[in-house]
Amino acid sequence: MGLMLPIAAMAIIVAVSNYAVQFPISDWLTWGALTYPVTFLVTDLTNRRYGAAATRRVVYVGFAFAVVLSIWLATPRIALASGTAFLIAQLSDVFIFDRLRNRPWWQAPLGSSAIASTIDTALFFSLAFYDTGVPWPTLAMGDLVAKFSMAACMLIPFRVLLSRVRPVAVSPD
Repeated sequence: MGLMLPIAAMAIIVAVSNYAVQFPISDWLTWGALTYPVTFLVTDLTNRRYGAAATRRVVYVGFAFAVVLSIWLATPRIALASGTAFLIAQLSDVFIFDRLRNRPWWQAPLGSSAIASTIDTALFFSLAFYDTGVPWPTLAMGDLVAKFSMAACMLIPFRVLLSRVRPVAVSPD
């Protein structure tokens, strides 16, 4: 089973988030801001268990499935913007988490998620909504605040699940 669970989780979370981003909660926030940050939890737990190389495989396969599902659930522009932002942000998360993995338990998931969320938000909103009439700069700011808050909240399940996620022997990248 190995990487199948994180791949499936990644594809489902991204597809649901791409659908949810089309529905604003307010002038500053969409529903996607509340679902998408869970991808960083999946990435970070996978990285902790299987290492950076396997996690990059999860990102690539999850990306492929998510783009296909997103084209069906959202507009092609949102799917393309999401795929681009997802790939760059998630690979950044993997890299940063891996560099911080030997620090106190909370620094790797919080630091990597915060930086990757900033990258994701800037890329996604500018690509998905530029020149569409959607107030994307305000949505991006609200989204980023929500992602930072969710990154902090995701520390709770990360810590709880950390005791169940035993690292497997990994080969260096």
